Amino acid sequence: MKVLGIDTSTSCGSIGLIDDGKVISEYLLDCPETHSERLLRGIDFILKDAHLSIKEIDGWAVSIGPGSFTGLRIGISTIKGLALATQKPVAGVSTLDVLAFQVSPTPYLICPIMDARRGEIYTAFYRYDENSLKRVSIYRVLKPEELVHQIKEKTLLVGDGIKNYGQYFQSVLPSFVLYPPIPLHLPHGSSLALLGFECLRKGESLDLASFTPLYIRPSDAELKWQEERLV
Repeated sequence: MKVLGIDTSTSCGSIGLIDDGKVISEYLLDCPETHSERLLRGIDFILKDAHLSIKEIDGWAVSIGPGSFTGLRIGISTIKGLALATQKPVAGVSTLDVLAFQVSPTPYLICPIMDARRGEIYTAFYRYDENSLKRVSIYRVLKPEELVHQIKEKTLLVGDGIKNYGQYFQSVLPSFVLYPPIPLHLPHGSSLALLGFECLRKGESLDLASFTPLYIRPSDAELKWQEERLV
């Protein structure tokens, strides 16, 4: 099964192509262009390099969040269009799941942290059980100071939240915090495609008419609307 996955949850978008669990190609680019300007071009680049047509893709995978609200909407609307055009199923994968999946099997707790702005991070806890990765908490958005009180063992922190908060965690939890290599702090399209492949293989696909991004918290516009209603 050939699955193409796209991630637009961060400024560094990524596209990955896999075939029955084997990585064929990957495109990862962090540049000033918006996802809407480069996403379709990137997909075309991946397919051409793999000598495949869009009709040969058996399924799609897309990051449903959390992450950039605008980025997620661009990625999801693009995948919905491609899925409708090809009549192929779509798997939705959490960005936090992708980040945790990229960490090799380890006895340590895994904690992806994504910058959610406003001094907050998106996060969840994961743990390997006999080489099988399990999420052991709900998806959350909270302040780094709150997360610190929940880390009580050796923990691998991974994600773009490291850029703004890595030094803070290191200073407060010097004996508990570990970091994987820098490239793993970005969600990779190939990892997303592999997780999507597993979902599709089990018959788990999204309803294109009803599925929505995993925002975790309301958008700025929604929060402003709520505040105005209270005035």
